[in-house]
Amino acid sequence: MIAGFVDAYGIITYSTYVSFMSGNTTQTGYKVGQDALSAAAPSALAILFFVGGSFVGTLLGQFAGRQTRRLVFGVVAVGLAAVIGLMQQRFLSAGVHIATAAFSMGVMNTALSHAGTQSVSLTFVTGTLSRVGTHLALAFRRASLPDAQGLWDTHLRRALVLAGVWAGFLAGAFLSGAATPRFGAWVLLCPVLILSAMAAFDRIAGAAVSSKT
Repeated sequence: MIAGFVDAYGIITYSTYVSFMSGNTTQTGYKVGQDALSAAAPSALAILFFVGGSFVGTLLGQFAGRQTRRLVFGVVAVGLAAVIGLMQQRFLSAGVHIATAAFSMGVMNTALSHAGTQSVSLTFVTGTLSRVGTHLALAFRRASLPDAQGLWDTHLRRALVLAGVWAGFLAGAFLSGAATPRFGAWVLLCPVLILSAMAAFDRIAGAAVSSKT
């Protein structure tokens, strides 16, 4: 939900996705193809800093151990708070805002890569929807699930889990779409507060993720 919320803020405010890099890749490609290099710069910048955020988030996972997810949530909260602060200080360079937000989303995507044995992505949903369709088709055929964790773990259940991830992204985008035109950068205060709370209270979950890895 936070990823959808921030991504919608980016597209509304900067006409650039800060979470959905497939869209940015398309925009970069066709704008360069039209010889509009300056117009391609924002989406290319978002791609670069999203990858950088993923790099840093993965390193945090390697070195922070049981505190990884708390640290990741804290870093993302600080990044989004920085966007608010830059706006309030009248530092209106869209490139810096895009880079900061995209970096934050790259870090966030490393917070959770699996729900059980099902791979998930937090900040983009194209692959999620593809996997929903695959699991539904296999459920229709009553195919077995090779890595099932129990009788309860079925293709249909995994399709529902993934559909929930997609629905959360959609809900976040909806809320941001309603709030951003009214409140501008201040809408990011909502995900900042949520992420801060998660960083403070995610100790058990962080330990569980660490033990599985």
